[in-house]
Amino acid sequence: MSSIAVIDYGMGNLHSVAKALEYVAPDVEVMVTADPEKVRNADRVLLPGVGAIRDCMAEIRRLGVDQEVAEAIASGKPFLGICVGYQALMQRSEENAGVDCLGHFDGQVKFFGDDLRETDGERLKVPHMGWNEVHQSTEHPMWNGIADGSRFYFVHSYYVDVADKNLVAGNCHYGVDFDVAIARDNVFATQFHPEKSHTVGLQLLKNFLSWDGKA
Repeated sequence: MSSIAVIDYGMGNLHSVAKALEYVAPDVEVMVTADPEKVRNADRVLLPGVGAIRDCMAEIRRLGVDQEVAEAIASGKPFLGICVGYQALMQRSEENAGVDCLGHFDGQVKFFGDDLRETDGERLKVPHMGWNEVHQSTEHPMWNGIADGSRFYFVHSYYVDVADKNLVAGNCHYGVDFDVAIARDNVFATQFHPEKSHTVGLQLLKNFLSWDGKA
């Protein structure tokens, strides 16, 4: 039986993620774990995350999850980051007066702003919460069976701006254009929550469980 480690550092939507994975692949062992050995031995690794980046990064470093993530990425096994688990892979976030992240990608996490508006002047609520269209900017096995422009569920006040746009796998618009998915080698990460995105989200998780970690 293949296995997936959902890294537990106390800051992720662990129950929903695990249940969604179990639903799409009942024959896969889903481990919600903080045990480095289990993460190391898993066939796939998922880094979730919700909440303030300062608290998330503090726990990631206190528990040694930063090393677990580095090892998993270097191993070549399929790796998925979700929401703050995506933001944490960047260099730095503006949140909490500025927080250094893990630095696996050259990118910044930026605040939508207190006066976010559309081009027609419509004022937008922050956080960005609810359904929005995701436009696929590259072909990737993680998009299999998912139509371009499909709507995914978001909850965030900060967005990722990736330096190398060739790595961007999906983008979205909410007042500004921003990068909602990134792909490089065995890593795929999203700002949206696939576990809350009904059919298309479940399809993305199903794709992750069959993906070999290659673009």
